[in-house]
Amino acid sequence: MITIKFSDPDTELEALGFLLSRFPGRALKTGEVLIPDAALQALALEGYQFIVIGKSTYEQQIASLRDTVASTV
Repeated sequence: MITIKFSDPDTELEALGFLLSRFPGRALKTGEVLIPDAALQALALEGYQFIVIGKSTYEQQIASLRDTVASTV
């Protein structure tokens, strides 16, 4: 998985709509998006501008599965 970031929220929403039907991925609260390597080329061919941050870490990959607030039992 690769971590990328879009320049503005409108581009991000449009690109996420494009990606959802084609590739698995995760959008983090930080504004970063985790996508597979193959999705980079697809985004570039569609003309979306983005910044490649680098390989995603294990912590980033599981961040969307964690909740920062503990539930009361």
